[in-house]
Amino acid sequence: MLLQLALLCDQAAANPDGKLDVHGIFNDLYAPGFPAKQDRMVLVLQIEWEHADQGRYQFRVDLLDPDGNPVLSVEGHTDVDARPVERAPPRTRLIMPLEDVVFPVPGHYRVQVRLKGKTLPGPSLHLVSSAEPIRG
Repeated sequence: MLLQLALLCDQAAANPDGKLDVHGIFNDLYAPGFPAKQDRMVLVLQIEWEHADQGRYQFRVDLLDPDGNPVLSVEGHTDVDARPVERAPPRTRLIMPLEDVVFPVPGHYRVQVRLKGKTLPGPSLHLVSSAEPIRG
């Protein structure tokens, strides 16, 4: 199992041909004060599975503050289809719109993905105190 893609952006969509359109990738947000609120952002994850993996898998995604405390958690499941070895491995693509996310303090936030008993690091996000309004 491999976390093949992990990012935060303004918009993302899967096309009918299987391609992924992503717009406005970011790793920094600026806020005039804290707590700060981001009206909307999208978390995109793509997991590549082993050919032996199949069935339903539970997952949990946590957005952790600079002290490692979750400020947002998403739980769900994904279904992985069996694939013969001569085909590309199965993949799960998660496009998760996140709305009204509150960041209590400035600093380094990170996404953590828990799946099949493993913890995988996702994208990081730096919240910076600035006179400019928060932007994504």
